[in-house]
Amino acid sequence: MSLIVGLGIMVLGLVGWIRPLVGDRWFRAIEARAVAIARRKRTIFIGIGFAAGLARLAVLPWQPVPPPIIHDEFSNLLAADTFTHGRLTNPPHPMWIYFDTFHVLQHPTYASKYPPATGLVLMLGELAGNPWFGTLLSMGLMCAAITWMLQCWAPPEWALLGGVLVLLRLCLFNYWFDSYLGAAISALGAALVLGAFPRIVRSKRAVDSIWLGAGMVILVLSRPFEGFLFCLPLAVMLAFTARQQHRSRRSAVQFLKRAVLPAAAVLGAGLVWLAYYNWRVTGNAFLSPYLLYHKQYFGYPMFVWQSTPPPRHYSNPQFEVFFNQWHRTTYALTARRWSHRLSNNLFLWWLIYLGPALTIPFIALTRVLRDRKARLPLWQVGLSLIGLASIVWFQPHYTAPVFAAVILLVVIAMRHLRRFVCSGRPVGIYLSRLVVVLAVDWVFILGAHHARDPEVPWSVERNRIEQRLRAIPGQHLVLVDYSPDHEVHQEWVSNAADIDRAKIVWAREIPGLDLQPLLQYFSSRQVWVVRPDEDSPALEAYPGHNSYPGP
Repeated sequence: MSLIVGLGIMVLGLVGWIRPLVGDRWFRAIEARAVAIARRKRTIFIGIGFAAGLARLAVLPWQPVPPPIIHDEFSNLLAADTFTHGRLTNPPHPMWIYFDTFHVLQHPTYASKYPPATGLVLMLGELAGNPWFGTLLSMGLMCAAITWMLQCWAPPEWALLGGVLVLLRLCLFNYWFDSYLGAAISALGAALVLGAFPRIVRSKRAVDSIWLGAGMVILVLSRPFEGFLFCLPLAVMLAFTARQQHRSRRSAVQFLKRAVLPAAAVLGAGLVWLAYYNWRVTGNAFLSPYLLYHKQYFGYPMFVWQSTPPPRHYSNPQFEVFFNQWHRTTYALTARRWSHRLSNNLFLWWLIYLGPALTIPFIALTRVLRDRKARLPLWQVGLSLIGLASIVWFQPHYTAPVFAAVILLVVIAMRHLRRFVCSGRPVGIYLSRLVVVLAVDWVFILGAHHARDPEVPWSVERNRIEQRLRAIPGQHLVLVDYSPDHEVHQEWVSNAADIDRAKIVWAREIPGLDLQPLLQYFSSRQVWVVRPDEDSPALEAYPGHNSYPGP
């Protein structure tokens, strides 16, 4: 495989040197058309948003609506269901011990541990018929916001190109932005922040300040730690710019009123609502559900410089494996393991957000480093990578806010790359066009791969059983009987917000814990047993209970 890649690079490089203007007539026609269209800025960023949604719908035959797979997604779906019922949280259930699951608080209330932004967006999808529609909406808004952001940092045609690259890179055959994790939501907030900043500096309009505040609120409600790192350089640069441009007291006061106070008011309102949300869920306005869950369950540091406490013990065997075996082994706090994780995380981060195609523009890195427009996004990326290195566990969607800065740097680098000339040959034109061709080709390659070898996630079996139960009259209680060597990342126990009224309730069998209180509590339900670790999991009637055999 590496040999094929190497040969491909050599061929592309040779073509670029011998015939840098290959296909120039067709490319020039496309570029001229794009320049003409790009001048209609509002139409463009709205159109990019719609195009992202339509493109994703168009590939449904090859990439269908994704089922939730990992713990985090089920937790976010609980939040969505809670909000759909008109509540911020749910009362603790008297049988909670049988429903206890990953990343879900059971006390003092029953709620997702994650910040509420993802749940709120998925709620919109649930109201429309499927929570995934919330993901689809957030992807479209993200693409529109990033294009809007680029329009004030680069000429219109380059902003259009950046929006198209985002669509191709993240909205088609990309798990992280096509799930129930909310990555697109935080990227949307970051794009609003980064797009409002230069508009405030230039025009000092209150509406731009409101957009800045709205973006900050989205970051606070989605990824507060990463959002803080993203906004910190911008706040410093905004203060520095205000001091440079407004030396008189009157001018400074006007700038404060028009450019700062609206954003501060919007951010303040968002923080007040978040404090109220925290209070409803945890009983403490200054204690987030995430931190409370960490105190109750994890017993492990979040940052690499913290010491490792002794392990906790759980009545639930799956928790014992996850927290005391898998987690402590995978995230061991040694210098060697930390450096190994960091290198893997950086590679995965690069693969998700850039890949080979969007790395080509950084051939012009030295020019990018000298470009004044690149200073802010460079600081944002740098701080985000420091944050990546400081936390114990990491997934690429954690740093979704920084993608807005990354794509801005890609566009800046593309503009510098375009002007490259070597021995009189316009190789920069060839390379800039090659980026777009490779980005398009990559989508077709991934599409062909999904069509030829579609992924079948483990949760398909759970969905199959759930659909069968929904077709059977009455309400159901499903007892999940795990084997001792169960894969803890395949968690079947996940419930709706209103457990007592749900058609299906999933409960775990815990060794040594009597099931009779649970069975008596749900005595009116049909009781089933499912063993997920069998080759073909199937529903079985629980002994001693009358269960309809089903279709």
